[in-house]
Amino acid sequence: MWIVLLALRRPYTFVVAALLLVLLTPLILLRTPTDIFPAINIPVISIIWQYTGLDAKQFEQRITYTHERILGVTVNNIQHIESTSYNGISVVKVFLQPGASVDSAVAQITASAQTVLRLMPPGMQPPLIIQYNAASVPILQYAFSSSKMSEQELFDMTANQVRVGLSTVRGAMIPWPYGGKVRVISVDLNLAALKAKNLLAQDVVNAINAQNLILPSGTTKIGATEYSVAVDSNPRLIDDLNRLPIKVVNGATIYLSDVAQAHDGYTPSKIPCVRTV
Repeated sequence: MWIVLLALRRPYTFVVAALLLVLLTPLILLRTPTDIFPAINIPVISIIWQYTGLDAKQFEQRITYTHERILGVTVNNIQHIESTSYNGISVVKVFLQPGASVDSAVAQITASAQTVLRLMPPGMQPPLIIQYNAASVPILQYAFSSSKMSEQELFDMTANQVRVGLSTVRGAMIPWPYGGKVRVISVDLNLAALKAKNLLAQDVVNAINAQNLILPSGTTKIGATEYSVAVDSNPRLIDDLNRLPIKVVNGATIYLSDVAQAHDGYTPSKIPCVRTV
């Protein structure tokens, strides 16, 4: 009641204060910063490992489990860890305690990932580490379909053309497209033909690795012009890949098409293996 009594005793003071509030309101509203997605400290970090060729169970045992054990002793303030393993990929989610420093946890996870690489299979690459925030929530989604293009061709076009075009929009964060099938050049082995020709699957792999290369070789000078010379044995067409020689037996050349078939394919579907620590 005291403020009412004060207003009755000093009416002009409260009238002037009310007029000041009315006059200052537009200026304050115009200068107040706004954000649709304000910065929110969400204590969740995702670690994405990729290694083509391992099934979900092997990925869980050889890669996911190994990194989880390292995280438990190198990262502070962990509440719990969840992981999902697929064929060739796994996602490890680290949930931190409320109020924990996410930046510090990201640095510790990055350091642990570099250390654990020594325990991983040969050729393993460092993982992708993603920090969640409110700005990563999608506000617009595009869906693509086609009656003429295959799923892998549609995914390839979306990832390499549509996404690249949208990435130039100012302020836009364009994630990697999901769904569909990732386009790859697949080589399907004919096990019966390999056995008949006394070959191993590794022979096919070695032949492709040895003949699918682009190597710098130096330069050559012809007249007054110096040209760069490169050894380019990279097949331009799938048919060229099918004609790669694998081995010569008794003067007869065995080609890739004799024991396998290269074609425009896609990565197989991933079967998840979920794990919570």
